[in-house]
Amino acid sequence: MSDVQMNLLNDFQRGFPLTAAPFDILSHRLGMGVEEVLETLRRLTREGVISRIGAVIRPNRIGVSTLAAMAVPAARLAEVAQVVNLHPEINHNYEREHQFNLWLVATASNAAHLDRVLHAIEQETGLPIMRLPMVQDYHIDLGFDLRATVALADRRSMRGPTAKAGFSLDTQDYSLIAAIQDGLPLVARPYAEIGAIAGLTEADVLSRLERLLEQDVIKRFGIVVRHHELGFRANAMVVWNIPDERIDELGRCIGASGLVNLCYQRPRRLPDWPYNLFAMIHGKDRAAVLERLDLVRDQCGLMDFEHEVLFSRHRFKQTGAHYIEAQHEKAA
Repeated sequence: MSDVQMNLLNDFQRGFPLTAAPFDILSHRLGMGVEEVLETLRRLTREGVISRIGAVIRPNRIGVSTLAAMAVPAARLAEVAQVVNLHPEINHNYEREHQFNLWLVATASNAAHLDRVLHAIEQETGLPIMRLPMVQDYHIDLGFDLRATVALADRRSMRGPTAKAGFSLDTQDYSLIAAIQDGLPLVARPYAEIGAIAGLTEADVLSRLERLLEQDVIKRFGIVVRHHELGFRANAMVVWNIPDERIDELGRCIGASGLVNLCYQRPRRLPDWPYNLFAMIHGKDRAAVLERLDLVRDQCGLMDFEHEVLFSRHRFKQTGAHYIEAQHEKAA
């Protein structure tokens, strides 16, 4: 990958221009023609390097989502993964090294819809699903530093804005979010095209996106890359069993360490799952991930707590989440 392409992917994962002609700004900063920028983005999207250009929604600000896990007999893993993938509400589906070997992220417009999807998968596969909704986040993914050996989320906006009291989305907000769920169209005036889909003017699209960012509904707006295609082929979900009275302290330490991509509190599911603190580390190989894990354990004083490291083995599905359908109808 050329230096210009690397700059394009690395520098516009957040803060993507909210102007009528955003690719003109990319063109000026990268020293490329506008059509060359667009064609590069189209090609990288076709190649699977870019998932989309658009919004990363803060968990549970719109709709609901959960991490979930299944213990699948090895002989049935491919079959069960295929059944899971048929449900559009599943946006991530990974095999990991553990007795619970299939890990899903499911997103739906409301809790009842989410429960129906997971129950349907249980009925279709004959296997139970362990549900692990987020309780508290200590670090939200703000994008990858593609020049590092270990892919780390940008820390500059870690604290983020705080939603104002009384803020709520209206029908047009839901229409806008529905229109951008799959990303911006790669055309010279993408916000005008989004507006035509959502029934809004270009100016209204831009002002509403600004407001959703200010209210922390949209956590990040920019290029969403697929880390595996960019060489970060190792990723581990690290889980700890932390005393409840210390989880905020240690979660904040891990989240602020600069050593992990994500950090969340999730519920224990005893007796099978005693862990309540989760972190993700992505690296170019297992050694890089484990080295970073040792550093965070030492930095945050985690050496004495029970933990497990669940490396990913196979990616069955990775797509952007879809938040809007029944929720939009409800808002209307």
